[in-house]
Order: sequence, then C-alpha cells, then structure tokens
Amino acid sequence: MISFQNQSISFKLKEKTKLKQWIKSIVEKEKYKVGNVNYIFCTDEELLEMNIKHLNHNTLTDIITFDYTEGKTINSDIFISIERVLDNAEKFKVTFDEEFHRVMIHGILHLCGYKDKTKSDAALMRKKENWALKLCSS
Repeated sequence: MISFQNQSISFKLKEKTKLKQWIKSIVEKEKYKVGNVNYIFCTDEELLEMNIKHLNHNTLTDIITFDYTEGKTINSDIFISIERVLDNAEKFKVTFDEEFHRVMIHGILHLCGYKDKTKSDAALMRKKENWALKLCSS
C-alpha cells in the first residue's frame, strides 16, 4: 500500500491514484512488490533535524528514505521536504511537478537497489529517474 501524508505543512497532493499506480508500476518493472510505502511531506527544518539525528549530516536535503524492505517487498517511510523541492525546481528550471516526481521516484529507486554515491552510480540513477518520469507523463 502506498500512502501520502503531511507532517506539519499544508500540502495538497494532486492525482494521488495516478501517482500510486505509477510508483507501483516502476516497482514491479524493477521486479519488486509494494508493501507499505509511506510518503511523508514535511518542511526543510524537519528534514534537517532527521538528517542530523539519523544520518549525522548537517545539511538540507530534499528526501530521506528509511528502508524496511524485506526480500523483494518494498517497505519504507519516505520523507520529502516540499520547500526543498520548490527551491530545486526553480534552481534546475523545471516545474514543481517534474522535480517532485523525480524526488518521489528517486526514493523508490534507492529501495530497488540503485545507488548514487559514485559518478557512474549517479549517472545510472539519473537515467532510471528519466525513464520513470517518461512513464509518469504518458
């Protein structure tokens, strides 16, 4: 089951059913199953606190993915800073929706085993994000 919730912000998610179907289709194309995937939308401040507490990183980020995957069944809490997504959309000169969908699927791709710490891993991650984004818009 895929769920969406707000932590302490007022954010109205559009097309929830379409997004759930899209995420599920990407998971299945990667040969995984969806268990419980919870997207939690929050502020920069909240995500920074989690980044410091859980990852010892004192930097802003757009997403933190907590992986509870068991075998091939994806389970996760995925926290996304709506403020960071807004800023990054402006910075990268893309729409909010495009950046938001990229971040959403980025977390899912991590859960499917993709990494982004090396140049080659990051290039593959970006390629998979672009592939997934094309499927979202079709």
